[in-house]
Amino acid sequence: SRILHSLVAVAVLFVPLYYFANDLYKWISEPLTRVLPEGSSMIATQVASPFLTPFKLAVFTAIFVGVPYLLHQIWGFVSPGLYRHEKKFAVPLLISSILLFYCGMLFAYFLVFPLVFAFFTQVAPEGVAIMTDINQYLDFVLKMFLAFGIAFEIPIATMLIAWSGLSTAENMAHKRPYVIVGCFIMGLLLTPPDVVSQLLLAAPTWVLFEVGVFLARFIEKREAPSS
Repeated sequence: SRILHSLVAVAVLFVPLYYFANDLYKWISEPLTRVLPEGSSMIATQVASPFLTPFKLAVFTAIFVGVPYLLHQIWGFVSPGLYRHEKKFAVPLLISSILLFYCGMLFAYFLVFPLVFAFFTQVAPEGVAIMTDINQYLDFVLKMFLAFGIAFEIPIATMLIAWSGLSTAENMAHKRPYVIVGCFIMGLLLTPPDVVSQLLLAAPTWVLFEVGVFLARFIEKREAPSS
């Protein structure tokens, strides 16, 4: 029933969003179109792309917008099996994870995209016309949204590791060099093969890890008297 409720919610959100799908695509493509050379434009290389691309955008937008409700349904499934003190800890954790996911997406749109697309257009060889396919562009930005949304969840993951007893804040801090290498590897795998976008993902990920370690220490201090 939770899955059905989630699917219905996404379908309900999809209907009005599809009506504005072309406007949504115009908004989401603005970071690229703003820096395109004069005379360049986006193109559709497949016959059905003008229809399928806005349709796909409306579907993913419905999922992103419905994340709070979807997580609420997951919470409704999991919460009966939790103790009272676990529920008190999980509710603020759930809210903060939603906010952090959206912050990651906003960070990608307002900071990462303008820098990355400006870099791409400036390094294009002379005589090459930059005309990006609308479907390829959508796949690119969705991947970046997901990458930065997940990266911004690192403080939550760090706190959960400390709270569950799998590791301590001090132990995680000692593994900082491995974490830094892991951040850059994640940036290499989840972003295009350019230094700018890799650094823009790796650096915030490292900072968020440090924030998570700080919060994990705070949790350990609070739980110390009760133990």
